[in-house]
Amino acid sequence: MARLKRRDYTPRARGALEGVRVLDLSRLVAGNTLTQVLADFGAEVIKVEPPAGDTLRAWQTNGVPVTWKLYSRSKKSLCLELRRPEAIELLLKLVPSASILIESFRPGILEKMGLAPDKLLERNPKLVVVRISGWGQDGPYSQRPGFGTLIEGMSGFASMNGFADREPVLPPMYLADSVAGLHGAAAAMIALREAGAERRRGTGDRPAAARAAVQHPRPSGGEPASHGQGQGAHRKSLHHHRAAQRLPHQGRTMGVPVGVDPEDDRAPAPRDRPARADRPIRATRPTRRACSTPTSSTRSSAASSARAPRARMSPTSRKHEVTIGPVYDIAQILEDPHVIERELVADYPDADMGDFPMHHVIPRLSRTPGAIRAPAPQPGRAQPRAARPRPASTRRCIRSCSRRAS
Repeated sequence: MARLKRRDYTPRARGALEGVRVLDLSRLVAGNTLTQVLADFGAEVIKVEPPAGDTLRAWQTNGVPVTWKLYSRSKKSLCLELRRPEAIELLLKLVPSASILIESFRPGILEKMGLAPDKLLERNPKLVVVRISGWGQDGPYSQRPGFGTLIEGMSGFASMNGFADREPVLPPMYLADSVAGLHGAAAAMIALREAGAERRRGTGDRPAAARAAVQHPRPSGGEPASHGQGQGAHRKSLHHHRAAQRLPHQGRTMGVPVGVDPEDDRAPAPRDRPARADRPIRATRPTRRACSTPTSSTRSSAASSARAPRARMSPTSRKHEVTIGPVYDIAQILEDPHVIERELVADYPDADMGDFPMHHVIPRLSRTPGAIRAPAPQPGRAQPRAARPRPASTRRCIRSCSRRAS
């Protein structure tokens, strides 16, 4: 059986965000996704969590906080009870040295804590404040809880996912939170770039340019535009209204996605059906989509492909230049030679689990590649960093915050 490549943590790796300090007050997946991206590329992420730890620490598998380990690698932990005034004062001492502050409280909570953006910007006019929330900082839903599952339902994603004669299907992953975190990382970099441009132009700092708000996005993608054209999306098995032959064959390993016209022309015809040239109705995507139903040639093609051994499908697909591929489970992903060779997932040493399979840094940069610099920290513990040493006054403040955390 193929094995994942083993990669050690690289605590002294340099990154494009080296020298950028991030104060992460967020909880759960969205904020931790955001700061994981920044940490992977060299930012010094200080995870400010309550003495009991971030909620992710409680999401455990066989007693091990696997989710925390995945989302909080290469970060530092600082435990503060933010309900106490002295903890707020200690946090404010770190604000002048920070470039970005992330929070995901319900709108208005940050202000009640005495950490309103205007107050933070008084301490550091260059600070980028990223606010993550389910529904935004204003609007009729702003005070509602906004967990990702609600967003996946109300965004239209669940209503479009699954089979037409069954209930809507929610994703078995943190879809809305993950996408919100990635949007948040982009928003932070855009705001940081704007703050730098303001300084270079000599126009002074504009606090309004140093704020970014991120709410859970609409996973339904471009469907509102379709509705505007009188083409509201409905649940139609696993087909897509802009593509055909996206139906994996149930119980088999192969899927046959055909989304562009040349693909259908090149695809090998099932043995029990005529060649593509003899079926002019399928010459274009609209006509191909119109005749694609769960009982049509899509299912026949999928079944024909599924009957072929997996080892023989790859040469066939290369010969015909058709995008035919397997439908993997998790174990098969880890065994795929492409995943192993490109180190998309690799084994990392872990104190609790030994070799721990973890997804590698995305995206890949050539000049300043990201790196996993340290495992996820224990509560209140600072991991070794690759960044240049901070001034002694800052280091003393961090040590003081850790000693007076509770």
